[in-house]
Amino acid sequence: MDWSDSWRGAFRIELRAEAMGLAWRGWPVLPGTYPTGSQWAGRDGVEQTGPVPVHRDWAERIGTKPEQVAAWWTGRRYSLLVATGYVVDAIEVDAELGRRVAGVLRMTGVPVPIAATPAGKWMFLVNSGQELTAELAGRGDVVLHGLNSWIPLPPTPFQHGVVHWRVKPEVCGWSLPDSQVVQEALVEATRPDHVGELLGASAQHLVAADSF
Repeated sequence: MDWSDSWRGAFRIELRAEAMGLAWRGWPVLPGTYPTGSQWAGRDGVEQTGPVPVHRDWAERIGTKPEQVAAWWTGRRYSLLVATGYVVDAIEVDAELGRRVAGVLRMTGVPVPIAATPAGKWMFLVNSGQELTAELAGRGDVVLHGLNSWIPLPPTPFQHGVVHWRVKPEVCGWSLPDSQVVQEALVEATRPDHVGELLGASAQHLVAADSF
């Protein structure tokens, strides 16, 4: 990303505001490394392909008060990370599977916060504390972020875009669903017969839209 000084300042302020808002809601936010060209800045000695906490003792900083959180973003446009395993967990899948899971959740009428990265990953945010079922744990395309992990949240920058919301937490009234809700939708979305049903439903929607 090519950042001018004015854009850097505005973007840092936006990241800081989002971090403070999440911290006031009790989410364990952390400052993360940020892209500078093809590299990630903010923490030396770490091979990185994406944002990681800038503090080596990040786990000890969980629960930091919002005032201190605001100070973290005073000088740099740090990525906005949330430590998982305490308030929020995240189930990460690729974009194609994520769209199918989101389709199942829409049909069941259950809103779930979903964040997406420019790298093609979708993260479904859920309450902490529940492991993946054996069926999902055996899949290489499903990752649970729980204890000792973290996720980037909007508007964290990547080299080619920013993390963005597919479904904002406000849609759910900031009430995270149980992990089981998303896991059941995942299982449903990966059934071969259900994939066909979702494609058929999408085609019918397009035909209906074209008829107006």
